[in-house]
Amino acid sequence: MAATEKIIIDTDPGQDDAVAILLALASPELDILGITAVAGNVPLHLTEKNALKICELAGKPATKVYSGAIRPMVRPLVTAEHVHGKTGLDGPDLPEPTMKLQDKHAVDFIVETLMREAPGTVTLCPLGPLTNIALALVREPQIATRIKRIVLMGGGFFEGGNVTPTAEFNIYVDPHAADVVFGSGAPIVMMPLDVTHKALTTAKRVDTFRRMGTKVGTATAELLDFFERYDEEKYGTDGGPLHDPCVIAYLLKPELFKGRDCNVEIEIGSELTMGMTVIDWWGVTSRRKNAMVMRDIDHEGFFNLLIERLARL
Repeated sequence: MAATEKIIIDTDPGQDDAVAILLALASPELDILGITAVAGNVPLHLTEKNALKICELAGKPATKVYSGAIRPMVRPLVTAEHVHGKTGLDGPDLPEPTMKLQDKHAVDFIVETLMREAPGTVTLCPLGPLTNIALALVREPQIATRIKRIVLMGGGFFEGGNVTPTAEFNIYVDPHAADVVFGSGAPIVMMPLDVTHKALTTAKRVDTFRRMGTKVGTATAELLDFFERYDEEKYGTDGGPLHDPCVIAYLLKPELFKGRDCNVEIEIGSELTMGMTVIDWWGVTSRRKNAMVMRDIDHEGFFNLLIERLARL
């Protein structure tokens, strides 16, 4: 059996975050060292609770969950209750968690884990704003050379933005954190809207989760029923983009995705384009290529993987 990959999931659940965490918890190839919560889709007191709820839904109460940054590094917090509902996990009626948060702060956990584990053995999987990751890099710059890779959901190029005309939500919420991360020198794989907008939760796919007849399958269908309503109305599609599970799917089956190495810079100066990911897709500058930017996904293979794994829980 191949060695497992050690990962830390940094997240602001969020229905699509929930599905990503379920996928990771269902996959024995991944050794989840911890889940770190950050403010984003909803405030921190809800994202940390939601992370606990998802672990309990999956039947994985031994998973360690850490609470992190309560707000972005510089700007006021922007949230997305209009998409995710007032709890962040509107849809299913999930019970209050009995699990407890770990005493350690998420940023301390990230730093201490990366300094303890052998260099190049821990992958960071940010599914929300990059505040925790940036604060860890500021706290201990040495971790940049010890990270195996950062596989993140965020940004957009040809698709533009989903919260402003130019900015994707995760980057827009804390662009200064994103600027720190993309400038850190750590290897980055970026899942922008260009990929996630091709992974649509069609009615047929959601019904497949529902027909599993399991607690996880039913809850997943209810999460997606609620989550997709906003994007269906916005984009006029059958289903909405399933953003965050693309990160975990890449770890399991990278062949599902195609992209190229690019330079990515984060706009932090202009209010008009704040949080824009400026991607040099065509190599028209001499700036250092600092990220593998994905553009295409085998969406059938992606959903087949998701359905097969969640059926295990």
